Amino acid sequence: MQRTQLESDSDISTPHSSQYDFKTIEVATNKFSRSNKLGEGGFGEVYKGTLSNGTEVAVKRLSEKSGQGIREFKNEAVLVSKLQHRNLVRLLGFCLEGVEKILIYEFVPNKSLDYFLFDPERQSQLAWIQRYNIIEGIARGILYLHQDSQLTIIHRDLKASNILLDANMNPKISDFGLSTIFEMDQTQGNTSKIAGTYAYMSPEYAMPGQFSMKSDIYSFGVLVLEIISGKKNSGLYQMDETSTAGNLVNNAWRLWRNVSPLELVDPTIGRNYQSNEVTRCIHIALLCVQDNPDDRPMLSTIILMLTSNTITLPLPRLPSCFPHSMNKLDQLSEGYDSSQFTGQRSVGYSGSDVTISDLEPR
Repeated sequence: MQRTQLESDSDISTPHSSQYDFKTIEVATNKFSRSNKLGEGGFGEVYKGTLSNGTEVAVKRLSEKSGQGIREFKNEAVLVSKLQHRNLVRLLGFCLEGVEKILIYEFVPNKSLDYFLFDPERQSQLAWIQRYNIIEGIARGILYLHQDSQLTIIHRDLKASNILLDANMNPKISDFGLSTIFEMDQTQGNTSKIAGTYAYMSPEYAMPGQFSMKSDIYSFGVLVLEIISGKKNSGLYQMDETSTAGNLVNNAWRLWRNVSPLELVDPTIGRNYQSNEVTRCIHIALLCVQDNPDDRPMLSTIILMLTSNTITLPLPRLPSCFPHSMNKLDQLSEGYDSSQFTGQRSVGYSGSDVTISDLEPR
């Protein structure tokens, strides 16, 4: 196998990734044979390959027809090569030769999260304990991007198809073509080119084009609701409550307000879960998808919320799209402390008044 460190292009050259010649990649993928194809996306096609030393790899080949060009290619190559975390997919190298633009990743055998989550025949393979571990792993990966790596990175396209699963079903965040690096003191950015996946976009990103750590956190909240329910979110919430049936986020809010959040749970899980743990995850997800970015917790707080049962979670604020008729005003923020779920205690508040009442289990 011929492999050399790239020195001619300082934009991509890093100590963690290597340049491969096209012939090596062609041999590894059996000339990009159909039988080796793993899937395709906006970037192009992805193939399984085996290098001459026996290492299995995933080969991401940029399509000439792709809307993503050399800028996105370099962006992903540079970013991923500088990132080292167990919950991020690892870049092994790349190929820039003629019109060919190829990224070589570690091979992750269990495809992507959506492959299991939204397939009726595969959903049952994801028990609650695996789903919980996936939620926690994604959170740790985003925390690394936002706060723990040498760069502050906003992913901007977190979604189920960009979460890969290794042999032990551990999640690995992938696809950094749209990611943005923030300066040390920068807290948000603006763009006139909205890119990403509509169903996972926060309101402030989908409309005014503002993105920040908090827009990634919104996407994480949607992901958590999808992992719990086994259903796709259809898009941004609608402006009236009657349309909640087709929108996962709205439906989660409705069930929360009605004090019946466990109706959201994917029935293929059965009863093999702790109700307080699932409810706490739904609670966290709803904190992440609040309208106001300032109300959403940071990832460090989310990790604490996921791993500690002693932390009291704040009540999430229901979105402004829910009806504000006079007789419903006192119910709009109704919910309960998920840590008290086993007793089904409901906390409703209006202004600074807090009342607690016991409810019968539904």
